[in-house]
Amino acid sequence: MKKTVYFLTTAAVVTQLFSACTTQQPSDAECTEQATGFCISEQLKKSTQIDSVHYQPIQESLTLTGKVEYNENDFVAFKSLLDGRVERVNFELGDYVQAGKVLAVIRSNDVQEQYQQKRYHESQLVLLKKQLETKQILLSDGMASAPEILETEHSIESTQIELDKINQTLALYRADGTTGNFHLVAPKNGYIVQKKISAGQTITPDGDPLFSISNLKQVWVMVNIYANNLRYIKEGDPVKVRTMAYPDELHTGKVDKIYHVFDDDEHVLKARIVLENKQLNLIPGLGADIIIYKNQSENAYAIPNNALVFNNNRQYVVRYQADCDLSIQEVIPVASNDEFTFVKTDFSENNKIVRTNALLIFDELNR
Repeated sequence: MKKTVYFLTTAAVVTQLFSACTTQQPSDAECTEQATGFCISEQLKKSTQIDSVHYQPIQESLTLTGKVEYNENDFVAFKSLLDGRVERVNFELGDYVQAGKVLAVIRSNDVQEQYQQKRYHESQLVLLKKQLETKQILLSDGMASAPEILETEHSIESTQIELDKINQTLALYRADGTTGNFHLVAPKNGYIVQKKISAGQTITPDGDPLFSISNLKQVWVMVNIYANNLRYIKEGDPVKVRTMAYPDELHTGKVDKIYHVFDDDEHVLKARIVLENKQLNLIPGLGADIIIYKNQSENAYAIPNNALVFNNNRQYVVRYQADCDLSIQEVIPVASNDEFTFVKTDFSENNKIVRTNALLIFDELNR
């Protein structure tokens, strides 16, 4: 009994949508039996979009593969210049950090050595300056030579340079001579995108980067270009990018750079697309489809893809003149992209087609 009610209800809905010419008074003079026998009811019309057909240059699309990567111009990989053992780590992978924030505390014998070197160079600097004063006095009395003065001045300069380097290192790492600890601080604002540091770990200057930071507000999409597609792509071309994680989102950009060297591993050329990433949906490492348009000199009528109806291996559109003047038109495609199918069928600029609910109306007209 429930199935019978269902089919009766469905039939009633369809009858309501298409019975404007047969069971209701027509809303205009064109709603007649001589047109199609069907009318788009007011209820169906609310969800039905009608579009004009435009004659325009054929723009066929080419879809390439690629991957989202970090913007290398905004990517900082941090290494320590000092040896030590990690006492504490104050961040996790994916955290947003601000410049100057302490990310880790390191216990190091190098800190004590740096302070010893600092004191030594400070003492040397005081001694050399006194020697210079003495030699300048002796020079005026003829008991010292100009080369001796020059040599002492050079020694003072060298010692000052070494002292400045030590002070910069101690300041950079916020080193504490009392505890022997130094700190790793964030060099810029951004997200921790790589992390290879943990408590108890021993670090050395020649080891791998301990962490990497990027603000992720702008990313690169690296495109794989095979040799047979290279002629269709040039710098400045507009593109659309769709990731595997968010297939319904299209990001608009352009080809920023083509690397005219074949990648030995993948046997492809690489092209770079720079994209803004305000919503942070473009995550480095995601696979992506890159849609590039191939412009051609020919023109054709552009049919929105969602207006096409496929039936028995042929393609059709529903032409619209009025709510009760509808007809089926077969079309012959010559090219397509992600938005339009280009056809050579005879249309004029004032012709209109049904873009939404086309299949539903096609089935009713084809009965």
